[in-house]
Amino acid sequence: QLQLVESGGGLVQPGGSLRLSCATSGITLDYYTIGWFRQAPGKEREAVSCISSAGINTEYVDSVRGRFTISRDNAKKTVYLQMNSLKHEDTGVYYCAADYSPYSAFCTVKRGVGSYNFWGQGTQVTVSS
Repeated sequence: QLQLVESGGGLVQPGGSLRLSCATSGITLDYYTIGWFRQAPGKEREAVSCISSAGINTEYVDSVRGRFTISRDNAKKTVYLQMNSLKHEDTGVYYCAADYSPYSAFCTVKRGVGSYNFWGQGTQVTVSS
């Protein structure tokens, strides 16, 4: 069955880096738009970044643009989120999510949690000195 499994979270000092991975199984990743979301304690889950199924378009929320990079390796069925220059406010549980959207050239972080059909279990990222 379809599974999304996040990994790569951990404790990092401000200014540090982490690379999150979203390993998928049970799907042909090429046909899915993938989004990364995060949820800080006491806050709603928010979209951070997305990459279209065609891999042409990526988008980021303003607070992470220039620091985070999303990428995909369809052969490895894995999507990555490289996070640099981490800040305290980046702390939260990070989730990847998949939406079946074959040949889609575009994605947008304006799409909320309801737009994605499949979710991973999340990985904790803590930015603290």
